[in-house]
Amino acid sequence: MGDRWQVQVDRSLCIGSAQCVHRAPDAFHLDTGRQSHPTEPETDAGERILAAAENCPVEAITVTVLGSGEAVFPPEE
Repeated sequence: MGDRWQVQVDRSLCIGSAQCVHRAPDAFHLDTGRQSHPTEPETDAGERILAAAENCPVEAITVTVLGSGEAVFPPEE
C-alpha cells in the first residue's frame, strides 16, 4: 500500500489558470468562479497530482503526507 496524500488549494492564491486541471483532470476541477478544488482532498499519492502542484503558476497547491503532515510539495527547505 502506497502513501496517501492530503491535497489543498489556497483559493486566495489561485488565479484559475487551470494548469492543475490540464495535468490531473481526475484530481482537480474549477468552480464557477474559476477557483480550483481537489476532487478528493485525501487521495493516493500520484505523479499527476505532483505535476499539477509543481506546474501551478502561483504555487496555490500544497501536498502533504496524510497522517504525518510531511511536505511533499512545496518541499521544505
